[in-house]
Amino acid sequence: MNLTSSQLNKFSMLKLPSAWLCGVRVAAIDDTQCLTTVKHRWINQNPFNSMLWAVQGMAAELSTGAMVIGKIREKKEKISMLVANNNANFSKKAKGKITFECNDGHLIDAAIEKTIATGEGQTFWMKSVGKDEAGDVVSTFNFEWTVKVKG
Repeated sequence: MNLTSSQLNKFSMLKLPSAWLCGVRVAAIDDTQCLTTVKHRWINQNPFNSMLWAVQGMAAELSTGAMVIGKIREKKEKISMLVANNNANFSKKAKGKITFECNDGHLIDAAIEKTIATGEGQTFWMKSVGKDEAGDVVSTFNFEWTVKVKG
């Protein structure tokens, strides 16, 4: 994948300003894995002195969607992408630096190939797990992505 974390962070600043202002950043990306980080700060806190669930969701979604963007760019086809569904589980207050990790990049290729071959939309689920600095899971997000060749 020739998409870098630096390119994605510039993209985020211009196209995802809410995520950027809240501190969501791509730390690393390759064909199968993406890591995003966000630190609990005043701008992204809830009344309970932890990170707002929506900020965690932005970081988690970016850890999945960044790989989808990269793989679509590699194909040089006009393909749309959209989250059709999602769910989340919160297991601990998110304080300090939270790292979201998605290891589901391998699921994207088959869906893109199938939508190119058939012209029909394809869906697939990707999981992102958020951990605090101690390595404890604070939240787990699942996103159902849809990809379709633009007609």
